[in-house]
Amino acid sequence: MPWHKVLGARALAAIGLAMLLTAAADRDAAAQSKIIKLVVPYTPGSGPDIVSRLMAEEIAKQQGPALVVENRPGGGTVLGTELVQRADPDGNTLLLTGNSFVINPALKRGNYDVVKDFAPVCYLASTPMVLVVQGSSPYKTLADLIAAAREKPGELAFASGGPASSLHIAIEVLRRAAGIAITYVPFGGTAPAIATLLGGHVAAVWADYPTVVAQLKAGTLRGLVTTAHARVAPLPDVPTLAETGLSHYEADIFYGVVAPANTPADALGQLSALFLAALHAPGMNEKLAQQGLFTVGSCGAAFGAYMAKLGDDYARIIREANITTN
Repeated sequence: MPWHKVLGARALAAIGLAMLLTAAADRDAAAQSKIIKLVVPYTPGSGPDIVSRLMAEEIAKQQGPALVVENRPGGGTVLGTELVQRADPDGNTLLLTGNSFVINPALKRGNYDVVKDFAPVCYLASTPMVLVVQGSSPYKTLADLIAAAREKPGELAFASGGPASSLHIAIEVLRRAAGIAITYVPFGGTAPAIATLLGGHVAAVWADYPTVVAQLKAGTLRGLVTTAHARVAPLPDVPTLAETGLSHYEADIFYGVVAPANTPADALGQLSALFLAALHAPGMNEKLAQQGLFTVGSCGAAFGAYMAKLGDDYARIIREANITTN
C-alpha cells in the first residue's frame, strides 16, 4: 500500500479512537455531573441517615453521580415518603426506606402503596432487633422473663421506641406467642427506653442492635432473644425467637432504596449497580459493622418481594393485636 494511503488509514484510525475516547470521557463527565437526591425520612445522625451518607461518600469516591442526602423527617416517615412518591420517575429522586415504610400502610398512615407507588432499587443493610434486660437482672433467659410475667400478670413493663414501630410489633408477637399479660410503655426512641430500663422502671426493652451494642459488649445489658433468621455473629449466645419454639416470626430492621413507580428499567439497573458497587467497596463491611449494621445487597425484584412479604406480615400482626397509632 502506498505510504500516503497508510498514513491516511492511520490518521482515520487515530481520529476514530479519539472520538471514542472523547465520547467515553463525555459519558463519564455526564455521570459525575449528574445529581441524585436521596430523601431520608429520618433525622440526621440516625441509622438510616448514616447508611445514606456512607453510600454517598463511596459513590463519590468511585466517580459516580453526586448523591445528595436530604433529611425529611416527619409524620412517622410519611412526609419524606410521599415527597418521593410525587417525584418525577426519572431516577433522580430516591427514598431511603426502613420498616416504617411497610408498616405505615397497614396503620392507615400515609396515602401510598408500597408495591404500586414505588420501584425497588436495593436492600442495602440490616440490623437485628434484640430483647434486652439489665445485666444484673435475675432474668438469664427468655424463659425466665416469661415465667416472671406469668406469675405477675400485667405487672412487668416492656418498653420500646414506638408506638406502632417494628420494635413494638416484636413485643406484641412475643406477648401473644407466650400468652403473657404485660404493660407496654412506648418511648420516642430506643435510647430513652434503655435509660428507663437501667433506672429499673421497666423489665425489658426490645431494642435496635446499634443502639445497645456497646452496652451489650460491656455487660450493662443482657440480650435474651432476637427476631433475626439466624444467630447474630456478635451475639452467639443469644437465640432467635424461632429457636425458642415460641414463634417462627422473623424480622430485621432493614434499610433500602426505592424509586418512584414507573422509573425506567435501565435507570433502575444503573442505580442498583451504583449501590452494589458502593456496598462491595473495600472496607464498607467494616464501616457498617461499626454502626451495628450488616451488608445485604439484594436488589430489584428480590428486594420488592421481601418488602411485600414483610408488609403482609406486619398487616396481619397489627390487625390481630389491634395496634393503632393512638
